[in-house]
Amino acid sequence: MNGEAPVRIDAWLWAVRQFKTRSAATAACRAGHVRVNGERAKAAQPVRPGDEVRVRIAGFDRQLIVRRTLVKRVSATLAAEAVDDRTPPPPPRESVAAVVTRDRGSGRPTKRERRDIERLRGH
Repeated sequence: MNGEAPVRIDAWLWAVRQFKTRSAATAACRAGHVRVNGERAKAAQPVRPGDEVRVRIAGFDRQLIVRRTLVKRVSATLAAEAVDDRTPPPPPRESVAAVVTRDRGSGRPTKRERRDIERLRGH
């Protein structure tokens, strides 16, 4: 545990249990899913206490503030103390658009069905 020394962003994300493996954290950095203080971050970019980290995981953005830097993976309680999660709560279920599903094997939608689907999606 460093505490104040800068640490690679991929190692820190893995240490605070945002990703299961360090290679998954590195892949997320390469894909552009990680931002440090508003800028896209490469895997080797250092983070310090006070930095804001935004991570896209499973289609949702998480807003994290670095409290302490960690190099190695630690217990969940220590990991929770090293990060300040400022992610807003997810939107209520009612405001999420309805997912249109069709019966399996029913073929392609007709022109009328396609227009109804587009209307439901808000296009």
